[in-house]
Formats: sequence, C-alpha cells, structure tokens
Amino acid sequence: MRRTYKVNEMAFFQKTNNTPPETDHPMIDLRGVNKYYKTAVGDYHALKDVDLQINAGEFVSIIGKSGSGKSTLLNMITGIDRPTDGEVFVNNTAVHGLNENKMARWRGLNLGVVFQFFQLLPTISVIENIMLPMDFCRTYPMREREKRAMQLLELVDLADHAYKLPTALSGGQQQRVAIARALANDPPVIIADEPTGNLDSKTAEDVFTLFNDLVAQGKTIIIVTHDSALAKRTHRTALITDGEIVNEYVAQAMPTLTQEQLLWATRNAKAQTYEAGAMIFAEGTNADAFYIVSKGTVEIVLPRPNQSDVVALQLGPGKFFGEMAFFHAHKRSASVRASESNAVEVLRLGYDQLSELLNQSEVTRDALHQMADKHEEENLKKREAIGALFSDIKKENPQ
Repeated sequence: MRRTYKVNEMAFFQKTNNTPPETDHPMIDLRGVNKYYKTAVGDYHALKDVDLQINAGEFVSIIGKSGSGKSTLLNMITGIDRPTDGEVFVNNTAVHGLNENKMARWRGLNLGVVFQFFQLLPTISVIENIMLPMDFCRTYPMREREKRAMQLLELVDLADHAYKLPTALSGGQQQRVAIARALANDPPVIIADEPTGNLDSKTAEDVFTLFNDLVAQGKTIIIVTHDSALAKRTHRTALITDGEIVNEYVAQAMPTLTQEQLLWATRNAKAQTYEAGAMIFAEGTNADAFYIVSKGTVEIVLPRPNQSDVVALQLGPGKFFGEMAFFHAHKRSASVRASESNAVEVLRLGYDQLSELLNQSEVTRDALHQMADKHEEENLKKREAIGALFSDIKKENPQ
C-alpha cells in the first residue's frame, strides 16, 4: 500500500476563535420553506425554497437589504407566521405544525426575542418586566421568580436599577433589560432583531460582548443586522436576497461579488458529494469546472510515479480549487480527493458559468486570477521541495 506524506500541515483550513461547536443535529432546521402573501396585484413570493440549518451553540447573523425577507425568515423561526409550504423545526419541534394554543407556550419556553425598540412595558418596573415571561409560562415557583429576575439583572449589570421604570433608563440599559427578559425562561435560542441599531458604538459593543458570553454558555443566538462589520464577527452569516438564502461558502470564496451575483452563483452551483477518500479528479485530466468546498475537507495531492503520494494542501469549507486551470489553460496540475477522515460536499461551477459570472465582476476576476498565479507558484515550489526531500531520503537509504 502506498503511503501518503503530508507537507505543511498548517496549511489545513484553520478554525478561528469564532468557530462554533460541531453538532450532528441542528437546533434550527428550515427545509424547503416558501412563503406567499396575497396582494392586490397577485401573490408575492417572500421566501423562496429556503433551506437553513443552525446548530446548537452557533452565533449566526442574518443580513440583507430592506425587503429582502429577513423579517419573514425570523417569523418562520419564531412561529409568528407559518410557511405556505415547507417545514420548520426548532429544538426538535415541528413549529409549522403547532396550533395557536401550543405555539404561545412553546415560544415562551424555547425562544427569547430581543426587539430593536426594546418593547418593555413602561408602567411596571424593570424587574417586573423580566418576571412577566416566567409568570406567563409558569416556569419557576412564584417565590423564586423575583430572585431569578434579579440574577439576570446582575448578569447584564443592572441590578441597581431593578425597581425603576424602564423610561428612567438609557437606550443601552433598556436593551440589556430586554436581553435579560429574553433569558427569563432559560430558552436555548435567542433571536435579536437589529439589537444594536439604536445604540451608540460603545453600548453596541457591550451588547455584542454579552451575546458572545451567552454563546459561550451554550445559547444559540441569531441576530438580524444591517451592520456588515458586526456580522463578520459572528460564527456564520446568512445573506438573504429577494427571499433566497445565498450560499455562505460561495460568499466566502468570492466575497467581492454583489448580492445579486452571489445569488446567481448560488442558483447555478451544483452540489456534489464524495465519500471519504474518493478521488474528485486526477492530475493531467481535462479541466472543465471550478469547485468550492461546502462540507468536509479536500486534499490537494501531488502524485509521484512509483513513489508515495504527497498531500500538499488541505482545504476546508469556503476554500476553492480549479482556478489555476481556468486562467492558465492547463490540464489538472494536481489530483484532488476527499479526505480519508470524512465525506465531502463541493459546489461545482462549470467554466462557462464561471466565465459568465466573472464577466459581470472584473474585481472578482482579478482576485481569482491573482490567486491562480499565487497557487501555481506555490505548487511549483512544493514540487521542488518534495523532489529535494525525497532525493535526500533516497541518498540516505539507497536500498
């Protein structure tokens, strides 16, 4: 059996500090969700065949232009509205199948919602606002509810303001009260709609830090935001355009595309799955497609006749390959296979489709071309280094 050597293992797709924990079962799972609204001029298609999975402990941002479908998407997850067709599962509950009586109690136990404009009742105290969800769902004995509410106020550093009316607090303080209220019944999921939209930068940073702390404690958090800089600091970003979710890995691979171009690429990229260790294509074969890794790990392999293969590089989700052959009119300059440790899913764009896409975005063409030049240079250097390495080994072990 041929042995495989790995060169520069640090080139493997690095997980950053904001990478979420990996789980097998999504906390939130939308499957083929469509939503139509009746209008005077006919049906309006607000959500179009949306698939979205969010794991427990993830911090996910949803971004998109006004009218893109962000609020409708949140309404599907919270059960405020129902899909015209498709399925919505949250914490293993089929939300789309709940009746109104069950929906209210389920929502109170499983979701904490933070609104942009706080939605605190102005005529009762801060601590009473936090106790309301506990009263509604009867989640804690009555004698323990005030104590729990005070603990939550301590968490958001507002215990000293417990018995004030919300109107006596600043906007940032009211937002933190709203977060404490969302946590009242200890729900696994927190959903926040533009939670920093009405806050100054310092207070917004404090709120974001609080969300990070909650994620570290195991909460799943979804925020809707117009702030792209804020979105980049979450684990993942779901971009919605005209009611459709843009594939996040397409967006990672080609971040300079416009939202419309990303949506076009999402629609045209075809998912292909390979079992662990399976060959995706071999060195020297004709090149006809560009690939983006969407699941698992891909290995770039440099075969050596009558000698051991060498894994020169490993690529994780959001990374791509096939750009060298596109720009340099070469056949495949290396073999590519699924890692032996996991199955792989890749998104395939034929070169005709890639050419059509790049004709619409000169900046993306330039960026990919530069990457192709860089990768070809690295490829040659790796081959030279590998050749020298095995030459030295052969000299030391002539037998």
